[in-house]
Amino acid sequence: MKAAYRRILIKLSGGQLAGESGFGISPAVIARIAGELRDVHELGLQLCVVIGGGNVIRGIDAAEQGLDRTSADYMGMLASIINALALQDVLEKAGLATRVLSALEMRSVAEPYIRRRAVRHLEKGRVVVFAGGTGNPYFSTDTAAALRAMEIGAQVIMKGTKVDGIYDADPVKNPSAKKYQTISFLSILNQNLKVMDATAISLCMDNNLPLIVFNLKEQGNFKRVATGEAIGTLVTPDRR
Repeated sequence: MKAAYRRILIKLSGGQLAGESGFGISPAVIARIAGELRDVHELGLQLCVVIGGGNVIRGIDAAEQGLDRTSADYMGMLASIINALALQDVLEKAGLATRVLSALEMRSVAEPYIRRRAVRHLEKGRVVVFAGGTGNPYFSTDTAAALRAMEIGAQVIMKGTKVDGIYDADPVKNPSAKKYQTISFLSILNQNLKVMDATAISLCMDNNLPLIVFNLKEQGNFKRVATGEAIGTLVTPDRR
């Protein structure tokens, strides 16, 4: 198999690491995800990851429950660093050289995010895990994924989810929901589809960066997407 891309960024939610429990980190789940990442990296492409912290705390949810929004968002960034360190550990046990670069300075456990350093790690064949979001409150890790992808010159963002693409309604609640094979970023904004937050979608649209949404829970899907197989939903920068 041959990779269809030279450099890709995959966005993972923290909730995916928790498995069925919905909280914390499931060793079995994170090991499976690491295996998927290893299989894609072995195609010879350059791979970077943005990971969320929702399995520990989501800043916006904590703010709705009474915490100061800024403090809650910083807590969410710290949660994403916890997840990044866990992912680094299992990736290295799987034989991959991995570097965690954090938007929040935490020199004892992660390198500070510097764009040129991130690119150099990728060029040397290391998997780069971006942690700490953008380092700013009020910005989600979806926005961090769009920002980092553009900064390091990724050709595509791939968002691994628990469903097999983008639908016009929640397919869990509505069995007759229609799946899109392709859709534009503008259509996502106009229909208020909950794919990524509006800031991330706008960044991708304005900078012509495609997005692929696919089901990461199905074994081998990430490798199939990385080799160009048409699964999931392709979001195009078409702004007509």
